[in-house]
Amino acid sequence: MNLVIGNKRYSSWSFRPWFLMKMAGIPFRETHLWIRKPDSLAKIRKFSPGGRVPVLRDGKVKVWESVAICEYLAEKFPKKHLWPKDAKARAEASSVSHEMHAGFMAMRTNLPCHFINRYSGFVPPDDAQADIARIQEIWNDCRKKYGKGGPFLFGKLSVADAMFAPVVFRFLAYGVKADSKISKAYMDTIEALPASQEWVRLARLEKERIPAYEK
Repeated sequence: MNLVIGNKRYSSWSFRPWFLMKMAGIPFRETHLWIRKPDSLAKIRKFSPGGRVPVLRDGKVKVWESVAICEYLAEKFPKKHLWPKDAKARAEASSVSHEMHAGFMAMRTNLPCHFINRYSGFVPPDDAQADIARIQEIWNDCRKKYGKGGPFLFGKLSVADAMFAPVVFRFLAYGVKADSKISKAYMDTIEALPASQEWVRLARLEKERIPAYEK
């Protein structure tokens, strides 16, 4: 399988399936395309009709949008158990994953994803604060109800963790404090994972910079 991704320094969408495949031990190769360059759209469209990264190529199968890629992987590799086994937990994991994919626009706008930089003294506006509070509500709720089997949102690693993992790095970049010991422990877990550390290490090696993302 070939996973087409954007800049590791910024691309939260690319990180999601990359993180999931690394953590689940699913072999793949990656094609790296720079985003926000004059020829980026033309290059990406060679792989994805949506014109955005990430996109997964698996033989003749083409999957784009991060949540769709993660769902495809869960279906293709059922023994990896990338969704919770319990029906109630699985329904909630799917719901919060899609909520993350479709929502939190104020946070996305005001806290652009950055895996390397750390900004001091940043105060999110009220609408972004509301998004931040909702995200941490999800983390606290899932961990309390389903987290007994391990350190992840539903105990064991799931698609939900892949969807929320980039948010941890947004919070770290802008100094967003965890609202509970549960949220803090979850953030620490995601940051310390080998897949996360590898992504950050590779992001540091990138030479390309997008001025709009470098505050």
